[in-house]
Amino acid sequence: MASKATSSRAAPGVPKPKREEPQGGLPRNYLRASLLLLIGEAPVHGYDLLEQIAGLGLHTVDAGGLYRALRVMEGDGLVASAWEHSASGPARRTYRLTVEGGEWLHVWAGALRETHRYLSSYLDRYDDIVRSPDAVLPNAELPDAELPDAMLPRAEVPK
Repeated sequence: MASKATSSRAAPGVPKPKREEPQGGLPRNYLRASLLLLIGEAPVHGYDLLEQIAGLGLHTVDAGGLYRALRVMEGDGLVASAWEHSASGPARRTYRLTVEGGEWLHVWAGALRETHRYLSSYLDRYDDIVRSPDAVLPNAELPDAELPDAMLPRAEVPK
């Protein structure tokens, strides 16, 4: 049986499917992985974590969400905390990795390395298409200024 060619036109009265939008973003549970990394660098206070977390791409984490995540991670045995008293201010919790937290940090690093490898492969192939004089791409005419940074072609890195 011959297959029917699909049309981009919707039947009358049927809404046209929405164009699929790229789902940018970070892996699920990336906050947990990021907290493990930051705490693994050195024991740290929650407030300091809140200041550092944006450097790992998490720009919208609020204090409440961060402290909830830390409590869950402590309950899961990934981090431990202790109150640190100070003569110059209120007591603050200091978070450190547990052995299990260190093991999960290694697991996350491996998973993110694998994801990085797949994404690098995708972007390398994309760059090849864009640079090719024989590229068979529809002319989207979308200026680079309108593309999110993550969608801009990567600069060549000398090898």
